[in-house]
Amino acid sequence: MRSRPDLEDAHRIAEENRLRTADLLAGLTPEQWETPSLCAGWTMREVAAHLLDPLERDWRWPSVIREVVRYRGDLDRLMDESTRSVAARPTEELVAGLRGRAATRLRVPMTGVLGPMSDTCIHLRDIARPLGSSVGPSTRAWGPTIDFLVSSGARGYIPRERSRGLRLVATDLDRFWGEGETVTGTGEALALAISGRAVTLPELDGPGAATLRRRLAA
Repeated sequence: MRSRPDLEDAHRIAEENRLRTADLLAGLTPEQWETPSLCAGWTMREVAAHLLDPLERDWRWPSVIREVVRYRGDLDRLMDESTRSVAARPTEELVAGLRGRAATRLRVPMTGVLGPMSDTCIHLRDIARPLGSSVGPSTRAWGPTIDFLVSSGARGYIPRERSRGLRLVATDLDRFWGEGETVTGTGEALALAISGRAVTLPELDGPGAATLRRRLAA
């Protein structure tokens, strides 16, 4: 059960999340900056850089095509190398960049507005959860995030088969997505699980939870 995306609200959510992320990062110790995040292979530093990187990019088609050709279509390598380059900056610069560009209105080819917005939701919790912090997106943000994650726009970012044949029911949103074996949980737990974060699997219930667990382990 998808709702028509409110693009203005999506931009507001993304801005809120960038500012919350910047505030959280600003209080970290040097040791905490090197703490592994929920995003495999990246510390807090790389996740912060990954959120800043797209705010500084040229998203016009000619520029995007040049980058894709340069990396021979390997988007994972493009993203990782670009992120690590930005991550080499001083932490104060990463925080200031997120704050200063928080209101940037991204509309990325293929993923539109919801792709960047979803990134800010997921990566904020990638940082906050390992730190034991409750800082996160507003509850309303998880509905459009799951809308994106189960859409064709997320192709290439997460496997489409991960949520296939599952009925995702968000207990705090009074919404569901898909048909099949039921998986219930908060919008956050569902979004993080289908984006590959196994840490929220214990927070999910229903017959489809075991199926999702197997798919994440594969």
